[in-house]
Amino acid sequence: MPEGPIATIIREKLTAGLAPVRLEIEDDSGRHAGHHHEGGVDGRAGGESHFNVTVVSGAFEGQGRVQRQRAVNDLLREELAGPVHALSIRALTPAEAGAA
Repeated sequence: MPEGPIATIIREKLTAGLAPVRLEIEDDSGRHAGHHHEGGVDGRAGGESHFNVTVVSGAFEGQGRVQRQRAVNDLLREELAGPVHALSIRALTPAEAGAA
């Protein structure tokens, strides 16, 4: 299934800012149907408001969990202020991803 416009923006911003070796973006909005904040960018039910992302990047070397989360949140500040209601972040270094 093709990515929607918000997932595409998330992919572009995280790719530009973190040069990930792996990036997985899951639109989890459908599981939140009926919640008052559903609707995302176009207001339709289940429409790109909740995401799970896994980012594997060398940019995370030497950073703790909170620093990594902040780096991702900073890159997606606009989306988090608008259509994205919830973002679950799994941020790993390549070594951590290889051991997982």
